[in-house]
Amino acid sequence: MSFLSEFVRSPLTVGAVAPSSAALARVVTAPIPRTGDPVVVELGAGTGAFTGLIQRRLGGRGHHIAVEVNERFAMRLAARYPGVDVALADARDLEAVLASRDLPPADVIVSGLPWAAFAERQQRDVLTAAVGALAADGAFTTFAYVHARWAPPARRLRRALESRFDEMVIGRTVWGNLPPALVYHCRRPAPILVPGAA
Repeated sequence: MSFLSEFVRSPLTVGAVAPSSAALARVVTAPIPRTGDPVVVELGAGTGAFTGLIQRRLGGRGHHIAVEVNERFAMRLAARYPGVDVALADARDLEAVLASRDLPPADVIVSGLPWAAFAERQQRDVLTAAVGALAADGAFTTFAYVHARWAPPARRLRRALESRFDEMVIGRTVWGNLPPALVYHCRRPAPILVPGAA
């Protein structure tokens, strides 16, 4: 099974023709602490481009959950990384995934999801789930391809991140990725305002 064949089979859930590079993985996983026992969630784990590095950074500490909606990818991840808690689930159900494991909110959420392939509602719902599942002092990282950063889905994602986090910083371009990518580093999720609430 290849990444390309899964992209051809389901382009809206895979979203890329090749896995992310090691250079991108290093930047995306940078917020994972090297001490303590953090809960780390990996959204859209795919073939494990970030998984191995997350495991090395954790060194057996904490709890690493890889959420993947593609059954073939999920099975491959579970076989390749027995120390990872692989959840065959939609990222929109992240809070339920954590609750089913009696886990607290995540300290770090790393996303490899294809945001540009998502419709506006799906993008909003996934981001709402991620924010709702993140600890108050937690970190969220995701990336976008440089060539598409001005496309409507990418601009919509950036606006959403800016509105849902107290801090959103865009990292330097990772030219070693195919295609080149930039990483969004977000911290401290903003409270979700409920209309009509006092």
